[in-house]
Amino acid sequence: MDDKDVSSPASASPACRPNDELKKLLHFKVYKRRWLVLLVLCLLNCSNATLWLTFAPVADQSAQYLKATLADINWLSLVYMVVSVPLSVVSTWMLDTIGLRITLILGSWLNMFGAVTRMMGGPPGEVFRIEYAVVMLGQTMAAVAQPLVIFTPTKMAALWFPDHQRATANMMASMANPLGILVANVVSPAIARTSDRIPMLLLAYAVPACVICFLATVAVRSSAPPTPPSASAEFSTSEPFMQGVKLLLKNRAYLVLLLCFGSGVGVFTCFSTLLDQILCVQGYTNDFAGLCAALFIVFGIVGAALLGRYVDKTKRFTEVIKINMAFSALAGIAFSVVCLMQRQSVAVAAVCSLFGFFGFSIFPVVMEVSVECSYPVGEATSAGLIFISGQILSIVYIVLLQSLATPVAESPRSTCGLAPQSWKVSMMVLAALTTTFTCIFIVVFRTRYRRLEAEEDATYGRKRDTRSTDPTQASVDT
Repeated sequence: MDDKDVSSPASASPACRPNDELKKLLHFKVYKRRWLVLLVLCLLNCSNATLWLTFAPVADQSAQYLKATLADINWLSLVYMVVSVPLSVVSTWMLDTIGLRITLILGSWLNMFGAVTRMMGGPPGEVFRIEYAVVMLGQTMAAVAQPLVIFTPTKMAALWFPDHQRATANMMASMANPLGILVANVVSPAIARTSDRIPMLLLAYAVPACVICFLATVAVRSSAPPTPPSASAEFSTSEPFMQGVKLLLKNRAYLVLLLCFGSGVGVFTCFSTLLDQILCVQGYTNDFAGLCAALFIVFGIVGAALLGRYVDKTKRFTEVIKINMAFSALAGIAFSVVCLMQRQSVAVAAVCSLFGFFGFSIFPVVMEVSVECSYPVGEATSAGLIFISGQILSIVYIVLLQSLATPVAESPRSTCGLAPQSWKVSMMVLAALTTTFTCIFIVVFRTRYRRLEAEEDATYGRKRDTRSTDPTQASVDT
């Protein structure tokens, strides 16, 4: 039989906790199966991220095998952004209207079909060889699955976890995506040391995608537990999708979050996609670039774990985001300098680690804040629009940085398989963008935590007049 926990809101004075209200808390139960749903989402998120960045750490080998240019290989990653932007609206509508289960299962099947399609060979009768167009088709299918998967953590945490575990559950599900990026940065260079190993690399990513699809199909039996885990889950008044979008566009705090954190997502996408090409010009190997990406993600996951536990206990979402964004901007500036230097492996690795620890780690906290400042808009809608903003800005930033990169003459220090490029101007622009949007966020962003207030309202009644002896005189702040 499933276990049961008792959850309580963030704070309330003893005078606001009469016996009948404490008895009401017993209605909120949590179930062991929530961990299975979380596991499936984590695995699926991780798998989809590995498909996204399969080729970025081995761009040269991929270009040689697929007979394509580096720009073509970059589009195997960029297609995720291009496809997910128009489909994100559909995904958020599905999550808030059709439900978590159908959305999750559909995403797992699309993810599997995308992984398998990438392995298909050329036309019948010819020598087996994987073509660029076939790989792009598989990438596109996996890209369709991404918004179905990546928007899900906030909705899953809200439906299955109590208030004192929501940020942690969101952190675990959200950080599975960068964990997949880590896997891609480690596994891709390890397997595809030469161009003829690309088919083996695609097989290595297809097998887990098939297993995860089976697990999602048989294990996720419902969109929500039999009884709600918190007051907000029970008394949720999520607005209809289009009405929710209208409310978000009128919410100043949310718009600041949408713009500034969307820019942050764009910066981190550029970092993950272009790191190998930036470092190879200065003589760093693919393995070292993979190590830097791994450090970036590992320290990001460690930071997210610490922040998730901290904000679950303190609810200091805004303070945490502002402090970390400030340090992240400093790390971004440092990276734009050291990545242009030769024989500075320790400095590059250290800066990448700090960039991840302060920058990547705030992603799940921001997702929680997006729900808090926009409640009662649906969780998938509020988180989804931020993701859409990030995807659009990712496309803009990657295209911009590539256009600013200039070809350089061949030099003995370069380890690039194809024509190396100078990224000096591109890195200066990236540092300027990071600094600008960080300053805007720190100065402008202010918000109430509407969901936490609603939970206190629903469970206890807020701001009761404890000086009055007549219980009918208790007032509720609306």
